[in-house]
Amino acid sequence: MGAYIVFIDESGFLLIPPVRKTWSPRGVTPIVKHHLRRNRLSVISGVTVSPQRRRLGLYFQIYEKNIKQPEVIGFLKHLLRHLRGKLIIVWDNGRIHLGKVTRYCQNHPRIIVERLPAYAPDLNPDEGVWSQAKKSLANGRPDNTKDLKNHLVGTLRGIGSSQRKLRSCIRRAELPHFLK
Repeated sequence: MGAYIVFIDESGFLLIPPVRKTWSPRGVTPIVKHHLRRNRLSVISGVTVSPQRRRLGLYFQIYEKNIKQPEVIGFLKHLLRHLRGKLIIVWDNGRIHLGKVTRYCQNHPRIIVERLPAYAPDLNPDEGVWSQAKKSLANGRPDNTKDLKNHLVGTLRGIGSSQRKLRSCIRRAELPHFLK
């Protein structure tokens, strides 16, 4: 049996919306109204490539606090429960992936860790997931973290259920050989 390749990354989402291009009447500056609250959600996700490299998947977990090593270990446990065979974990050299997380990976023979080069987030297809998720929030205004979470869950499920959207993340990272 082959190994799943799992590209993992973390991101944060604020109640303050990301601003993108928008329209307004000529000479009128567009105004995006929002609540000035810095509440946030943190998300960890993994884009998976099946051993036969035919199917892509997306796994994610959302937290109302910053993601630390226990949450990363929890996500790895989640992946081990849902994916059979070995997991080749590909992620950056962030401090969150060291220490206890490194020891956890070393103690689980199904996990093989590959690290991306420093300052190369464009090589991780999971960055494409964040780009799509943040684009869906652009110029919007969730009223609270519950609304933000509901929006994120819907958006991430939509990305995860679309092979086309997941493949675009792989292509964006210039890893097309995973699609053959």
